[in-house]
Amino acid sequence: MESELVLHNGNCHCKKVRWKVQASISVIAWKCNCFDYSMRGNVHFIVSRQRFELLGDSDQFITTYIFRTHTTKHTFSKFCGISSFYTPKSNPDDIVVTLTCLDPRTFSHVEIRNFDGKNWENFYNQSGIALQSKIHSTN
Repeated sequence: MESELVLHNGNCHCKKVRWKVQASISVIAWKCNCFDYSMRGNVHFIVSRQRFELLGDSDQFITTYIFRTHTTKHTFSKFCGISSFYTPKSNPDDIVVTLTCLDPRTFSHVEIRNFDGKNWENFYNQSGIALQSKIHSTN
């Protein structure tokens, strides 16, 4: 899903954690059925860490939750509890941004795909998700 890159602004509910990300106007977002994400209803897409920037003093309002393999780093606002971005297990050098924490007016199209997190290892190898942040790496 190749298209032009634009700046998208994101934030948590209380707006103490604010960020911007350079990403396509047309994205593939993932809805995972794993225990954690199905409870939170998280739909997200992956971007290169170099295209993500925390704004202002946002870093002082973030707390991190790490479990199991210690690869995924779930970040949350210390005030409202919203996880607007995090470091994913599938792409630990990249950032995942929560779709609903972005201004929807900056997108022309969003395709939502299901990720079988209950069978993570098998689906990871079949899904191509590891390549998602690499699509625009040469632009």
